[in-house]
Order: sequence, then structure tokens, then C-alpha cells
Amino acid sequence: MKLLYIIIFVQINLYSQVKQLTDFKELFDALKNGGSVSAVIHYSSCRLVIDSVEAESPDAIGGMDITPFEYFSAGLFKNNPAYIASSQTVLIYIKKYGYVYNYVKLKIIEDNTVEVTARYLSVNDYKILMDETFYCSINDGIKGGVYLYLK
Repeated sequence: MKLLYIIIFVQINLYSQVKQLTDFKELFDALKNGGSVSAVIHYSSCRLVIDSVEAESPDAIGGMDITPFEYFSAGLFKNNPAYIASSQTVLIYIKKYGYVYNYVKLKIIEDNTVEVTARYLSVNDYKILMDETFYCSINDGIKGGVYLYLK
């Protein structure tokens, strides 16, 4: 009986672990196969641009599930290379602004680069209160600010 518990524990532990995806192809394959993927963004490892001016990236980390997503093949809309897009909007409270919508969009490009758009939008009129764009890369196990995990 003790052996049965050990086998069950090991199997549950094996299936509950996440796998890091280290490039666009692994991400695309996981999403095509219905996998649940999360992105964790280490903003300090990305280049920040605000109003066309480069700024110091904050020492902050954010995360989101890549659901829903869309894949656009190379050349479909005169885009080259292909990319995957996903976005989420959540209501948050920021002392400076009060309640705002926090909009985050990921554009994950076939060359393993990632463009992260982060905006605070007014809950009343959707006016943009903060607008930042981060330029990152998929973490390949050594470097890169965007970690992708298949759950």
C-alpha cells in the first residue's frame, strides 16, 4: 500500500510541473495543441520606451496567461515575420489615478522578440493615463526578459 502512495505522489508531481518554453516555435506548438501558457515579464530585463524616448526600466515583474491569442502568419497583413498577439485588461487601483483599467498586450514575434504594451486607461472615458512599451526577448534559459511556461 505504501508503494502505491509513492507511485501516485510521483505521478501527480510529474504532471503538475510546468515546462519553460524557450522560443517562438515551442510557444506556437503549445498554443496550437491547446496548451495553457503563462508569460512572466521581468521588466528590468527589457528596454522601455515612453513617447519615443528610452527610459530606465522599472524593477518590476508582471504576468498573464496567453488566453485568448491570435497567430498571424508572415505576410498576412504585410507583417513580416509572423507573430502571436494576446492582451488582457483588468481593473486595478493606483493611488495616483484611483481605479483604472490596466491593459497589457503581448506581441510575440517569430524572431523571439517580444513587444509589451502597458497602459492605464480611465474607467470613465478610456483616456490613456500611462503608456509604456517594453522591448524584450523570450528567455532562452540564459537571457531574455519574457519567461513562457506551459502549465
